Amino acid sequence: MDDVPSTSVAPQKPVVIGTAGHIDHGKTALIRALTGIDTDRLPEEKRRGITIDLGFASMSAHGPDGSPVRVSFIDVPGHARFVRNMLAGVGGIDAVLLVVSAEEGVKPQTVEHLAICSILGIERGLTVLTKIDAVSQDRVSEVRVAVERFLSTTFLASAPIVSASARSGEGMDDLRRALGSLAGLVPSRSFDSVIRLPIDRAFTMTGFGAVVTGTLMSGSVSVGQELALEPGGRMAKVRGIQVHGSAATQASAATRAALNLARIEAAQLQRGDTLVEPSTIAAVDTIDAEVTLLPGAPSLKHRASIHFHALASECMAVVSLYEYRSLGAGGPGLVRLRLSKPIVLVPGDRFVLRHGSPITTIGGGRVLDSHPLQRLSRAKARIWLEPIRHADLNQQLAFRILRRGTSGISIAGLTVETGLKQDAIRTRLAPMIQDQRLLLIASDLLITHDAIRGATDIVAREFESLLQNSGVSDAKRSELRSRTGLRAEVFEHAVKLLEHEKKIQKRNEFLLPSEASVPRLAQEQERLSAVARAFKTSGLAAPSPAALAAELGIDQPEMRRLVTILLREKTLIRLGDDSLLVHQFALAELKQKFEGMRGQAIDVSRFKQLTGVSRKYAIPLLEYLDRERIMKKQGEQRVVL
Repeated sequence: MDDVPSTSVAPQKPVVIGTAGHIDHGKTALIRALTGIDTDRLPEEKRRGITIDLGFASMSAHGPDGSPVRVSFIDVPGHARFVRNMLAGVGGIDAVLLVVSAEEGVKPQTVEHLAICSILGIERGLTVLTKIDAVSQDRVSEVRVAVERFLSTTFLASAPIVSASARSGEGMDDLRRALGSLAGLVPSRSFDSVIRLPIDRAFTMTGFGAVVTGTLMSGSVSVGQELALEPGGRMAKVRGIQVHGSAATQASAATRAALNLARIEAAQLQRGDTLVEPSTIAAVDTIDAEVTLLPGAPSLKHRASIHFHALASECMAVVSLYEYRSLGAGGPGLVRLRLSKPIVLVPGDRFVLRHGSPITTIGGGRVLDSHPLQRLSRAKARIWLEPIRHADLNQQLAFRILRRGTSGISIAGLTVETGLKQDAIRTRLAPMIQDQRLLLIASDLLITHDAIRGATDIVAREFESLLQNSGVSDAKRSELRSRTGLRAEVFEHAVKLLEHEKKIQKRNEFLLPSEASVPRLAQEQERLSAVARAFKTSGLAAPSPAALAAELGIDQPEMRRLVTILLREKTLIRLGDDSLLVHQFALAELKQKFEGMRGQAIDVSRFKQLTGVSRKYAIPLLEYLDRERIMKKQGEQRVVL
């Protein structure tokens, strides 16, 4: 198990730095001079003098504050034919060491490697001008100016550029100090996520059995621990651990590690498999993502087949564009990717897309959702994804609970969707639970306050309907739950709320109306009718719920509850933000207005004239008609379909 060189890791902060640069610009020689380790381990690499597969080495350093850090280097191939292996290496790195030969300057793989690093969200690094002993000082200065110009629009624009020679040793001390400073600036990995180790090598060692290596992305692994191998959920036990070549009892993110596994053969393992904590995350074959294409890349078309690279995995993927039109270079677009094989991915993971002949990098992006709801329509999925793109982690958790509606989602289910540990989820959501925006029921199920109110209304309505239609004075608990379609925990909580509100009372396995419930139900129906009537009368220029609440003398929480009922019954339709609601009758009339205008072009100004509404209402109404396939946007106008 000598894949990673020897060192002590105990008090040192682990940082992973990947090399990038054109073939034969001196990446491997530079790592050898820094660490004493030759990362060209394959016989073919020795013979040809180039790095074909990933190589690994490490060194000790000190951050700007003097704190010890352990830098793990991933030496990746520079030759164009080996970009696939390069992609397997860069997925887990914290920073990049861009290597440019002073003899040749910036070359094609220099550009492509840095573009890949940018796509993968790497934000830190430094640049080294190598082989300075082989050229004049004037040439070094000339190349430095060219490199500065090249880097001026990249994330390395303000990063140090160090001149060094691996052969003569000139500048190597400056490089070591710069690497220590860089490593010190890298944030420590969060311990909120479950164990995930993508495998980039798997082999058999005599006397040990199966050995795998990879960068531990998150969590900590200990000797004797049971892990699951994805895809497939195969079980393995950690027999031994090496970190930087020394035996260890534990390895923590983010560090290079070699694991000796029991209960599984090396022949059953391959690059791209992932070791995870059992019953947490699993491999998926469909993801929703945000994609950005590189300048000059060809447009990405709906249903295109492309090469997908994430962490140590690669496969083919079919693109489904949310806009149904080609995605060009520039701003990011939303896509659904259907992978040809399952891969372990969680929200926030970065990936690279390659296409064409010869195959070239065209762009990449980040995973927004690794568990899209299959029953959710494309339009609703897009509406849900839009705010996720810009939300912080706590907000993303809240959005995931919100989209589950009256079903809610368990904390374990959120772990599956996000890769966060259950304790971390509880901690992050505690403030929202405390102020009752979210409810935690039956110790594990999370649901929004509005959703539980909606579930309570469903129970109350079905209860009333059951009594009226059957002519009985009570309802069997199990029958009522079956009619509501609610999960058991949500149903029971709703019943408790109705008991507390004195709308229902329990008698063994039966539920019956409380003495105070009859007038309460009549009052609720009267208020619902008044709210619906007000929206219908207002037509397309509907009032805000807050304004209507003041007009009708209804308090805000009660108005929100009444609006939720009317939305669920589809009496009201929500447009744009939460405050814009329109009666379905008004929208039906609006659709009818355009039935005889098929093929005509409509801009915002003409739409306002036809409907008599202001721009405040016009834009959301036009977007609604787009979703309903009444119109289709073309530039600044829309064509009636």
